[in-house]
Amino acid sequence: MQTSKWGITQTAAVRLKWPSTILLTFALAVPAFAALGGDVSSVEADRAQMNATVAVTESNGYTVHEIKAATGTVVREYVSAEGKVFGITWHGPFIPDMHQFLGTYYQQYLAGVKAHHEAGPGRRPLLIQQPGLVLQNIGHMRSYSGKAYDPGLLPQGIAADAIR
Repeated sequence: MQTSKWGITQTAAVRLKWPSTILLTFALAVPAFAALGGDVSSVEADRAQMNATVAVTESNGYTVHEIKAATGTVVREYVSAEGKVFGITWHGPFIPDMHQFLGTYYQQYLAGVKAHHEAGPGRRPLLIQQPGLVLQNIGHMRSYSGKAYDPGLLPQGIAADAIR
């Protein structure tokens, strides 16, 4: 059996790797971002991830957290009085990390994108209308905009048009 210069055998070194690998796996699996349907308390994590600033605006029955990245991308997270993110918009030179901002809706998004591509070739706006997810994305290189929301999470009396 070989021993390293630190006096650790090869078997002991392998045993040390397993706990750290398991911890890393769990750390990466824990959602740390305010995503569609998620909680408002993690908007700060989104700001940090985008290396951005946040401005909060109060509206009738909800708040808007506007996150501006140095890259020029702006993401707005619409949060109900109960603290749930019910809508998200974006515009700027880059599409934001959709996995980050769609959270548990990300698989629905991927299915919608796949259906969009299977519908035929060509460049056209992406429109996904599924139960629980409406998403629109339009643009071209260096100029994108879009929105996503869950109609079931819209606060009472707030229309989908408020998400802009």
